[in-house]
Amino acid sequence: MVLVAQFVGALYGLLAVVFGAFGAHALKKRFTEEQLKSFETGVKYQMYHAIVLLMLGFNLNLDTTLEKYMVYCFLLGVFLFSFSIYGLCLSASKGRKLKFLGPITPLGGLFLVVGWSLLLYSFIRNFI
Repeated sequence: MVLVAQFVGALYGLLAVVFGAFGAHALKKRFTEEQLKSFETGVKYQMYHAIVLLMLGFNLNLDTTLEKYMVYCFLLGVFLFSFSIYGLCLSASKGRKLKFLGPITPLGGLFLVVGWSLLLYSFIRNFI
């Protein structure tokens, strides 16, 4: 599980840089200001959580059920949250908004909240 967190964290970080550059340069002319802000939000959240996954992978054994669920929540949350935003923005810029992606974004956000909650719980548990 440690290698999964490290690998996916590095992959998400790499893709965040690529998507950020793509958004700042290639999509700047195609996107509205609102679409560009949404796209940037997806990139930011992806990068933040890439760093979190790397930190977890390097600092925890990730051998407990709690730690595994935490990583799964971050992995799935980023994928659902950020990539649904990318899909929504790209499809809307082409005039064919993929509306089915709309409800997926908050579901991804929920997984991120659960991941952070599990991380907080793991810290609190160590103090009690």
